[in-house]
Amino acid sequence: MKIKNFFSNYTDRIYSLMRIVIGILFFSHGVQKASALLSGAMSFTNTLIVLATIIELITGFLIIIGLKVRLAAFFASGEMAVAYFHVHAFQAFWPINNGGEKAVFYCFVFLFMAAYGAGAWSVDKK
Repeated sequence: MKIKNFFSNYTDRIYSLMRIVIGILFFSHGVQKASALLSGAMSFTNTLIVLATIIELITGFLIIIGLKVRLAAFFASGEMAVAYFHVHAFQAFWPINNGGEKAVFYCFVFLFMAAYGAGAWSVDKK
């Protein structure tokens, strides 16, 4: 069996696995921020942090279970674009130099998810 044939037979399942793992990682960022907010380590007066927390928790969960993935991923991609340009872009030009490579990575993975949809293992599977 050729490698190309093997992977092409499982493309949708491999994509779904990626979607679930990326969703768990993104949701974890939201949990981390929520814990800091609730413990008092971060202030609720920082509107962008509170909004980012809410977006990461809701969209991360929706992406994990595969519900409304296109919409959730679109919002998550937008949040990561804002995070990059608001926090990282002014420090240096290249993401590797300004610490924004994770934001750029998430932004484009979520943009791809918004275009591709939920995949095989999802609540929205038709």
